[in-house]
Amino acid sequence: MSGAGRLVLVPSTLDLGATPTPITEVLSQGAIARAAGIGHWVVENAKAARSFLKRVGEVVPLAQPLQSLAITELPRPRKGAPADDTDARAWEQLLAPALAGQALGLLSDAGLPAVADPGARLVAAAHARGVAVEVLAGASSLTLALAASGLNGQRFAFEGYLPQDAGERARRVKALEQRSRQEGQTQLVIETPYRNQALADALLATLQPGTRLSLACGLTSPGGFCATRTVADWRRQPPVLPDTLPAVFLWLA
Repeated sequence: MSGAGRLVLVPSTLDLGATPTPITEVLSQGAIARAAGIGHWVVENAKAARSFLKRVGEVVPLAQPLQSLAITELPRPRKGAPADDTDARAWEQLLAPALAGQALGLLSDAGLPAVADPGARLVAAAHARGVAVEVLAGASSLTLALAASGLNGQRFAFEGYLPQDAGERARRVKALEQRSRQEGQTQLVIETPYRNQALADALLATLQPGTRLSLACGLTSPGGFCATRTVADWRRQPPVLPDTLPAVFLWLA
């Protein structure tokens, strides 16, 4: 490994867009204390990161003032380009503090970094350069939703975002439903909160009546919930989803 430096994956809370949950109800004291001592950060969004670190500092004083922390946002691909389009050197350059022997924090806007999150490429770069990777325990909306759904937690697949085009989305949902039926595999997808309702409506219009559909919104946040019913039952009493809370959609045919 390269010196004593390391990349530290710091979990955030899941209350993005919701009423803040006390940070101590989601993260352990140990994780909060570890985050408070890190001076170099790579983050998904700098504003969200500063808000998170301010909350950390209210529990455990930061090792240095918030305004003096080095916070760099993850590279973003060019508009219309593949997600892996950014120069590999740009990712390696982000590791400079860790390569110099310091702790470098990786922070997502919500949940565990590098899971359904662009930070995975930085973790891969750390391994390639021999930088130790340390992950702190924290909430992941995907695993929380799966656990709360009552669907198959032994065999599952995360499919990310579905196509925006209605026809393409319907074809993809049908293909995933067929895989679920053949393999007994729970399917998980996510959506931008303001499109929660549109996706729920599309799933109810496409999935078979006997397929079980679980809707998990704002888990760990006030007003958060998880409900699992057959598609037929959901059609009789259609769900109304908030357009501000992050949601996970799961189904098992």
